[in-house]
Amino acid sequence: MKTILACITFSVLLLSCKTDTAVAQQTTLIEPEIEQKVEDLLSRMTLEEKVGQMNQYNGTWDVTGPPPTTGDNANKYEALASGKVGSMLNVLGAEATREAQEIAVEETRLGIPLIFGYDVIHGYKTIFPIPLGEAASWDLEAIKKNNTIAAKEAASAGIHWAFSPMMDVSRDARWGRVMEGAGEDPYLASKVAVARVQGLQGEDLSDLNTVAATAKHFAGYGFVVAGLDYNTTEINRNTLLNMVLPPFKAAVDAGVATVMNSFNDVNGIPVTGNAFLQRDILKGDWGFKGPILSDWNTIGEMTINGYAADLKDAAYKAATGGTDMDMETRGYEQHLVELVEEGKVDEALIDDAVRRILRVKFQLGLFEDPYRYSDSLRENQNTYTEENRAVAREAARKSIVLLKNKNDVLPLSKDLGSIAVIGDLADDKDTPIGSWRAQATANSAVSLLEGVKAAVNDGTEVHFAQGYTLAIGDRAFVNELTFADDDGSDIPEAVRLAQNSDAVIVAVGEEAFQSGEGRSQTDISLKGKQLELLQELKKVNDNVVVVLMNGRPIAEPWMYENMPSILETWHLGTEAGNGIADVIFGDYNPAGKLPVSIPRSVGQVPIYYNHVSTGRPNATPGQPEMVFWSHYTDEEKTPQYYFGHGLSYTTFEYDNLKLSKDSMKMGEAATVSVEVTNTGDRAGEEVVQLYIQDVAASTIRPVRELKGFEKLMFEAGETKTITFELNEEVLGFYGADETFKAEPGEFKIMVGGNATDVLTESFSLNEK
Repeated sequence: MKTILACITFSVLLLSCKTDTAVAQQTTLIEPEIEQKVEDLLSRMTLEEKVGQMNQYNGTWDVTGPPPTTGDNANKYEALASGKVGSMLNVLGAEATREAQEIAVEETRLGIPLIFGYDVIHGYKTIFPIPLGEAASWDLEAIKKNNTIAAKEAASAGIHWAFSPMMDVSRDARWGRVMEGAGEDPYLASKVAVARVQGLQGEDLSDLNTVAATAKHFAGYGFVVAGLDYNTTEINRNTLLNMVLPPFKAAVDAGVATVMNSFNDVNGIPVTGNAFLQRDILKGDWGFKGPILSDWNTIGEMTINGYAADLKDAAYKAATGGTDMDMETRGYEQHLVELVEEGKVDEALIDDAVRRILRVKFQLGLFEDPYRYSDSLRENQNTYTEENRAVAREAARKSIVLLKNKNDVLPLSKDLGSIAVIGDLADDKDTPIGSWRAQATANSAVSLLEGVKAAVNDGTEVHFAQGYTLAIGDRAFVNELTFADDDGSDIPEAVRLAQNSDAVIVAVGEEAFQSGEGRSQTDISLKGKQLELLQELKKVNDNVVVVLMNGRPIAEPWMYENMPSILETWHLGTEAGNGIADVIFGDYNPAGKLPVSIPRSVGQVPIYYNHVSTGRPNATPGQPEMVFWSHYTDEEKTPQYYFGHGLSYTTFEYDNLKLSKDSMKMGEAATVSVEVTNTGDRAGEEVVQLYIQDVAASTIRPVRELKGFEKLMFEAGETKTITFELNEEVLGFYGADETFKAEPGEFKIMVGGNATDVLTESFSLNEK
């Protein structure tokens, strides 16, 4: 009976019915056909049905069981069955999504299918490096591939819509959600955002292995004051236009299906009700045609921060401000019909929002077959496969940054007599999965200890000592982590083991849930006895490899300045231990580069490479004792490691930087070329980075800005010439008049392997 009802419903919409979801295929509709179908359906919807499409519910009951009869779940069921819900999140699995979909399709008047969303941040079942770590690969094809697999796994489990990628530029390591983005630079973040969107959405959303992507959080969330999650923001228009918005514009240009707004305000107006951002810029200037989704309860939270008097007022301001779908606030459900009937909200705004939502559903093929994603066979075949894990391993090792390698401690030989693996995190199979882990199985990652044991040859003894104890408790949802009362009693055993081993691998850093949403910290140094352990190990063994596992930059100057070899490994996901071992033992030559600056002290935060030059940036020449210049009296003002930093087991030399012309006119183009030579004795990859500085402009400009990069493999001794194009797009910015353009004047052109060690030339841009 259910199948017959579905066919009858779809025949009303002039659509076909397919019952065999294992073999169902989607015939791609062209845009005019989709628009015609959207308008046809919209014309037959009541106001209540339209508003229903603008509501998103959280799935909190077993939809595979009988319908609930009491409580909030019963209300949810009734809302679904009466067409008052357009989307659900956190309904997981092919079976569960099918059952929920049947309610919407077969028990409502028009049978409009639901769209199921989920936070697929760095994988669904197979987990890839956290997004900050993934960005450290600077490998756009690899990032795209990771997200292609994440999309296929999620789609196979009934998910249509991924609430990713997050493209918030952030300069503040205190903010827990820094782990979700691509770091501090808008250009790198833009390129990474596009790669992630392309990976999730593929070339056609009707492909059964793709999901709709979400550009989030629009906009400014990464600039919360003091790194405090959900806090207010202080962003001037120059920073908004030149630093915050570029990744979102790049995602829109790449065809991202949806956008999610953020918890913060911009210029005193919560983004959820901010018409300037959502209607004027996103839907107006940029021509974005998809829906804007609120984040969890951001409509309701406008009452808490004093922008709305009550939930009805909040619904009014969100709807008129440009928010098309309400995630779990119920403000639209309770008040939007009434607001339209009272004449406070124009129904044309409702129609616009519903068009955007229906458009995505048609693009996904949900009207052709609403159950096409809900196939248990595909779910079993496509998730957590050996092939997916192999890609995760490749992603893990590509994301590792070699920060330091004094005396070439790394790579270690697999034939050493004995290796000490030390640290609570080294034997941890859960922390490498990281925060925002989707449907990963707890304690399923390959630990560092397991990776090392699997990598060494038979004659090498691998011994383990815990060294310290980090965190305990129900880590995912507790208000704050409970750190064990570590008295340091594990340190002596670790020191003894290190003293009697040929090399030491010690894992330190953060537990998985020290970073992530709601996990801001005022102290971003190593917790507990970790630093004390490092200091004691350094006394007894010169061959110590520090493996940093963390979701944010760690400020710990003694470690960076005194330990001989340091790998920044982030939280690398399912295959973390194997990926780290690949680098430690030289099976993979590390090529990662930092997407964020690492501070010396939390007191420097926010710290970032693309700052502007202050009026007194340096000490007076010949008078270094003079105090009146921009500096700290108790610490260097430079970061521990700059953006773009990352070493290799080989070395690279930059030479012969050339410009094709010393000056060019508006509308012309020029090229900059550089020779890069692998001067070491092994092959390796290098990320060649292009920076510019606009020397004098209508607003003060950064001392350098990333404007291009190429990641290339070099054989030992090989020289390559890398060329970048300079044009008005590269040289342009939003100036004093808030329009994007290149301004005539002098520019410095810089090329190197990081943000500071560069070759520099100058040229001028002239009027036509």
